[in-house]
Amino acid sequence: MRVGVPREIKDNENRVAMTPDGVRTLVNAGHEVTVELDAGLGSGFANEDFTAAGAALATAAGTWDSDLVIKVKEPMPAEYRYLDRQIVFTYFHLAGVDPKLTDALLAGGTTAVAYETVEDEQGRLPLLAPMSAVAGSMAPIVGAWYLARFNGGRGTLPAEILGQGHGEVVVVGDGIVGGHAARVAGAMGAHVALFGRSAQRAAELEAMAPGIEYMVSDNGRLAECIEHADMLIGATLVKGARAQHVVSEAMVRQMPDGAVIVDVSIDQGGCVETSRPTSHADPVFTKHGVTHYCVTNMPGAYPRTSTLSLTATTLPYIERLANGGAAAVLDDPLFAKGVNTCSGAVTYRPVAEALDLMEHFRELDDL
Repeated sequence: MRVGVPREIKDNENRVAMTPDGVRTLVNAGHEVTVELDAGLGSGFANEDFTAAGAALATAAGTWDSDLVIKVKEPMPAEYRYLDRQIVFTYFHLAGVDPKLTDALLAGGTTAVAYETVEDEQGRLPLLAPMSAVAGSMAPIVGAWYLARFNGGRGTLPAEILGQGHGEVVVVGDGIVGGHAARVAGAMGAHVALFGRSAQRAAELEAMAPGIEYMVSDNGRLAECIEHADMLIGATLVKGARAQHVVSEAMVRQMPDGAVIVDVSIDQGGCVETSRPTSHADPVFTKHGVTHYCVTNMPGAYPRTSTLSLTATTLPYIERLANGGAAAVLDDPLFAKGVNTCSGAVTYRPVAEALDLMEHFRELDDL
């Protein structure tokens, strides 16, 4: 199969969808791999690393002229013209991005296989997990930076200073993002109120780091904690669907001036009512005196770590697609959950519902 790896063009996105080792694996299996010139530089991989592994170098158009295109982030508007019946394997987050992307996928007859909706036997999202872990680990660090007074923050440093903890951090969501965020914030020295729906996991989650207090989600209790929070981290997830606004604008209004919100759920639309997507070039805005950090590709800030973590997880799936094409997906119901569009139809119900495209929805088995 012809496999293409374009250079990412989203703002400050320096990850690459395949490492030279991944290229070598595919080439040794008899596949033709084309990598866009300079695609790996931001992650520390030179063009020569890819050619030594057996890849050909090409322009963007050359990489998109492939049977299977591997990316990190969703196609940008400048790339829509390349969508032409390929399989594209990447993070799409269609329910939370501009619906024009879904329109372009449908018009191009693209088989869009989304990392974030592929499931395993336990119903987990294995291809979302590595970047969720990176984003969750980043969130308290980024939040602490914007709490600095010279950044407009209230001047609280989440840290243990001479044995005394400082900073009140609220984490909404106890999955991979929330767990990593709570662990880092607790290790820094902050008091962490971790909200979730897994009361049976309270002891396990509280043991991750000092200062973590687990709370079963309740609007009244959440509002009470947010009112005194230095930092709020949004970490909720509804598989493939638009995130629910669990933090209302009224709650944000009650936060202290100079507090910070890091809404990691922004890829799926955000779990804070006042959130809107931002970029690494323009990462924050202030509303009701609260700094909002809502960057839609947070892990792109640390591309080396993120690329190595992501590609270690995605490569076995890429191999299956390269070896078997679309049939590799159709023969595996858990892999098939990753197919969001196919043959001009939306094939993932939560996306169709979120974008009001049920008239274009078809069950994958019916295509």
